[in-house]
Amino acid sequence: MTPYFLTRSLNKSATVFLLIVAAVGILVPLSNLLLPASSPFQVPTYLMALFGKYLCYAILALSIDLIWGYCGILSLGHGAFFALGGYAMGMYLMRQIGSRGVYGNPVLPDFMVFLNYKALPWYWHGFDMFWFAAMMVLLVPGLLAFCFGWLAFRSRVTGVYLSIITQAMTYALLLAFFRNDFGFGGNNGLTDFKDILGFNVQAQGTRAALFMLSCLALALAFLICRAIVTSKLGKVLIAIRDAESRTRFLGYRVENYKLFVFTLSACMAGVAGALYVPQVGIINPGEFAPGNSIEAVIWVAVGGRGTLIGAALGAVVVNYAKTVFTSGVLAPYWLFMLGALFILVTLLLPKGIVGTVKDWWAGRREQLAADEASAAAEDGVTKPSVESSLKPGLAE
Repeated sequence: MTPYFLTRSLNKSATVFLLIVAAVGILVPLSNLLLPASSPFQVPTYLMALFGKYLCYAILALSIDLIWGYCGILSLGHGAFFALGGYAMGMYLMRQIGSRGVYGNPVLPDFMVFLNYKALPWYWHGFDMFWFAAMMVLLVPGLLAFCFGWLAFRSRVTGVYLSIITQAMTYALLLAFFRNDFGFGGNNGLTDFKDILGFNVQAQGTRAALFMLSCLALALAFLICRAIVTSKLGKVLIAIRDAESRTRFLGYRVENYKLFVFTLSACMAGVAGALYVPQVGIINPGEFAPGNSIEAVIWVAVGGRGTLIGAALGAVVVNYAKTVFTSGVLAPYWLFMLGALFILVTLLLPKGIVGTVKDWWAGRREQLAADEASAAAEDGVTKPSVESSLKPGLAE
């Protein structure tokens, strides 16, 4: 029943997107592992890790598009959920170092030894087990989102006020995680990872597996989002986005719908952060910066709000451009370019890249159909009726 629920909402464009993600998830790791370094078709390990990071950003963009594009909730603090998922995975990776750290302590991570911690804090217990860390990746961002959303949505905080509060939330977490006595590495964060599930995190095969998992997570996140937005629940979410008061007057508990989709979106962002950390090799409080959350919103706006595919595409395109432009002479001007891109997209392409292409293609098809009908009318040719095409004998 569940696989049917996930796949029944697929249309042609969604199927093509999933096929592309599946092809990338299979071909890129195989190219990296099987082809020699001298081959022009071999994808280097560093490039595979880079695009793995883009895939994690695409999952984050999907989570934002789900609440912003379909429910009208503009969150400027989704980077907090992304970072919390990353910290949960980072804590597991730190516990796997054991006595191989700089100070050789089998229990305490290096930064705790340096800061004269006498014992492991209580909230670090359990993170030596992968299943516990994986559960925390979902539970911690989801619980924070549930508590925050329960208070905000029941108080009917909407619009720009909600956006400001989410931004304040992530900034508060930024300040908290910067503190050395908070127990998460302070300014330096968590790094120097060794193993994940017993495999060397720097090994070529491990990086290929992480890339494949990122593609799988992106496809699954897309399927979940697609199943939601094309269901009856999705129609209610769109009604809330377009006319929240009217939807409430019709008897729908608007806050419950918003709370559900906001919590689900936070869990998706947490998974993205958990996949991001072992591929990048570090997680620090900088991930909580409000600028990161605002940048993620720009990805969705550029790709196309309310399209899902556009959100993922925007995340990849904008971050690839960031990689290109921040490694040359234009590096000091990247933020100006990003702001100009957002303004230009808002003014010239308000529906984003994918939304604009969809509108153009729909208009093109209508124009072609109108031209065909006009040409047929001029030639005096009419389309045969359904009855005559099905029953030629009766037509005679």
